[in-house]
Amino acid sequence: MMEEFELRDTEFIELNDLLKVTGLCPSGGVAKAVIAEGLVKVDGEVELRKRCKIRQGQHVEFEGQEITVV
Repeated sequence: MMEEFELRDTEFIELNDLLKVTGLCPSGGVAKAVIAEGLVKVDGEVELRKRCKIRQGQHVEFEGQEITVV
């Protein structure tokens, strides 16, 4: 499933925050854990940095869900 997330009044969102606000993870703690386990991809590559800055045009994948940041 593909979803779009719109950045408003900022140039980036941290990866763990993106997973939390889009509902893919129930909390920031869970988001940090799944990132640390290597379960999240950014632009097709496994991303292990919890606070990785996600910017417009990037794609995040987790558990069959894909988010495009616009």
